[in-house]
Amino acid sequence: MSSTALITVLLIVLVVLVLSFISKALIIVQQSETMIIERLGKYHTTLNSGVNLIIPFIDSPRKMIWRFARTGAQGKSIAIFREVNRIDLRETVYDFDKQSVITRDNVVTEINAILYFQVIDPRRAVYEIANLPTAIEMLTQTSLRNIIGEMDLDETLTSRDTINQKLRDILDDATNKWGVKVNRVELQDINPPKDIRDAMEKQMRAERDKRAKILTAEGSKESLIRESEGRMQESINHAEGEKRAKILAAEAEKMAKELRAAGEAEAIRKVTEAITESHGDPAQYLIAMRYLETLEKIGSSGNSKQIFLPYEASGVLSALGGIKNISGIKVPPLR
Repeated sequence: MSSTALITVLLIVLVVLVLSFISKALIIVQQSETMIIERLGKYHTTLNSGVNLIIPFIDSPRKMIWRFARTGAQGKSIAIFREVNRIDLRETVYDFDKQSVITRDNVVTEINAILYFQVIDPRRAVYEIANLPTAIEMLTQTSLRNIIGEMDLDETLTSRDTINQKLRDILDDATNKWGVKVNRVELQDINPPKDIRDAMEKQMRAERDKRAKILTAEGSKESLIRESEGRMQESINHAEGEKRAKILAAEAEKMAKELRAAGEAEAIRKVTEAITESHGDPAQYLIAMRYLETLEKIGSSGNSKQIFLPYEASGVLSALGGIKNISGIKVPPLR
């Protein structure tokens, strides 16, 4: 081989080595990601997003185990664990499988939780815990069992916010050493056994029937009360109407009597003045007139009667002649 060919080969090898060195020395980190760099097996630095330079074969990224979720054939979520050398700083969601927990009243219940967390210190997340995703999952399961074990089934079903808050506080405090911030914990499903669900459904139906009967009874009671109040008010109004009618009738009768009395008084006054002018006795005239009215009523009756006049009536009849002269009344003959 000629010297020229040898030099060419050496240049090509050198260029390849330089390019390989540059490719290993030049690392581009994406936004919201970071890398832990070790130099000769010891922590050296944490790379930020952008272009970074390291020393190849001396500096190397530290790998860690990360959890990924994949959807299976039946739509079920499957957890996959892989080693990665780039740490995701975004908020991560872990959807854990259902687990069986026992409540304080010894009811086995299936619960699954959703965890939202974020790596805030990549160095501690790599060096303080060997398997961060598994540690978070195990810690979540054990803490959830402890919290549910202190509560009855009814309290568990109605206190999701309380359970979420307690679980978040426990996980946030425990994972702080690992450089992780737990932002939120949500209980997705709480499934008691089928017989318990059936009993709860019957209880709920019984409670609804009870409330319906109570509302119906209260409605009937209110209806009867309103109806009785209506009848009472009707009676009061009727009584008030009768009272008012009687009062008006009495006042009308009183006014009629007053008008008749006034008319009679005026008639008597005029008759008295006429008799006085003719030098007669007004009292005797009035007695005779009343006597004649009585005789007229008796005589107008269709029944046959025998009339007996008292002896004192002759004196009254003797005045009829004088009345005739004054008033022009025709006196019927007595039989």
